[in-house]
Amino acid sequence: MMARGARIRSKSGMYHVMFRGANKQEIFHDEADRVEFLRILRRYKEQSGVNVYAWCVMGNHVHLLLKEGEEGISLTMKRLGISYAQYYNGKYGTNGHLFQDRFRSENVESVASLLRVVRYIHQNPVKAGLVRRNEEWKWSSCRAYYDPEHYMRKWLDGDYILGLLPGSPETALKIFKAFTDQPNNDEFLEYDTGTRRKIPDEEASKEIKKLIGQLEIPQIKSLPKPQRDHILRKIKTIQGITQRQAARIIGISPNLVFRVK
Repeated sequence: MMARGARIRSKSGMYHVMFRGANKQEIFHDEADRVEFLRILRRYKEQSGVNVYAWCVMGNHVHLLLKEGEEGISLTMKRLGISYAQYYNGKYGTNGHLFQDRFRSENVESVASLLRVVRYIHQNPVKAGLVRRNEEWKWSSCRAYYDPEHYMRKWLDGDYILGLLPGSPETALKIFKAFTDQPNNDEFLEYDTGTRRKIPDEEASKEIKKLIGQLEIPQIKSLPKPQRDHILRKIKTIQGITQRQAARIIGISPNLVFRVK
């Protein structure tokens, strides 16, 4: 999780951060995983004083927009990553690296960039084809912005963002909604998903779960080879799932999938 080289310090203290799974593997398999990640984020928000302006938890990566608090952003992210990895490995009986070795980040230095990054983060599920409207994705901060009574609003430093917009709080929220829902081609920490797939990872994960029954997806790679290969053969028959996509979701080398006949 630690950076290989010194990051350029943001003058504003604000950063757009992205965690992703090692080898692009799935790191959030169900609602409980996403809830736990957000619970850990809230804990370190309280401990370090980091401000949280936006989040979006996907299947194999997560976007955050933060302002560092009493400690540097790298230390906060290291604590967050280690805590979630401990939870994940304990729940699924796995070990080894969960995240790729270096989280990605970019500095956010202007109000214009700040608003556009919030919009980019909230539009991630729409652009991935998972939902039709930003607020339909349960695991982003968009709902907490759109609904002032949402239970996650207390986890969010959204009043700062809305305070950058003109007018009363009600007017600012209307402007924010219109801006957030506006189609655009912005690219921030663009996530390379490779070639276009027939179905998105979220749907592919659901199909794999149906096939394996009570077994958890992260446990497939630890099965004895004959049992693992039997499951992989069945997964390869699922219409719309590519072999590389299946390997990424399970957390194994694509070659293991390719070799199974």
